[in-house]
Amino acid sequence: MLEAPFAAQAVLEGPRVRLVQLTEAVLDDYAAALDDPELQRLTGSRAPVERAALRAWLRSRREHADRADWAVLRRSDNVFLGEAVLNELSPEDASCNFRIWLSGAHVGQGYGTEATRLVVEHALRDVGLHRVSLSVYAFNERARRSYERCGFVLEGRLRDALRWEGRWHDELVMAALEGDLPPQRG
Repeated sequence: MLEAPFAAQAVLEGPRVRLVQLTEAVLDDYAAALDDPELQRLTGSRAPVERAALRAWLRSRREHADRADWAVLRRSDNVFLGEAVLNELSPEDASCNFRIWLSGAHVGQGYGTEATRLVVEHALRDVGLHRVSLSVYAFNERARRSYERCGFVLEGRLRDALRWEGRWHDELVMAALEGDLPPQRG
C-alpha cells in the first residue's frame, strides 16, 4: 500500500494556497529564497547551492515516488511562496518526515500554517500514513506554534544540535499521528 504513495503526486488546495509538484518552473524564485540569510538560519543551511545543481534537483522531483515535493503557491496570483516536502518514507512504519519553508516576504501571513495543514491531512488521511514527524530549531517559535496548530506534538529535544554564529541551539522533535488530527471538515 505505501511502497510508492507519491507516484501520482496530488495537487493540494486550500483557501489561500495551492500546492503543486515542485519543478524547475520555480527555479529563479527558489534560488533567490535559498540565498536569504534568514531562511538559512531557520533551516540551518550553510552551503550555497549552485544553480546547475539546483536545476537538476528540481527536474528530478518527479522521479521519486517515495516522497512528495510541492511548490507552495498563492492562489490569488500563483506567486511562489516556498516548498513543502514529505520525505524519509518508512512504508513498514507508515511514517515520514515533513519540512516546509517560505521565502521571507511571505512569512507570518498564515500561508505556512495552511500549507502544513493541507500536507499533514493529506499524508494521514489520504495516503494512509500513521505518523508524520519534523524537527524545528528551538529559536523558531513562530514555526513551532504553527506546527502545534496543525496537530504536531513536542516529543523531544536534541540539545545543542545546531551551532549558528557562535551559539548553540536545540532542535525540537515533533510529530502528528492520525489520531491527533481534528475531525474532518464537512
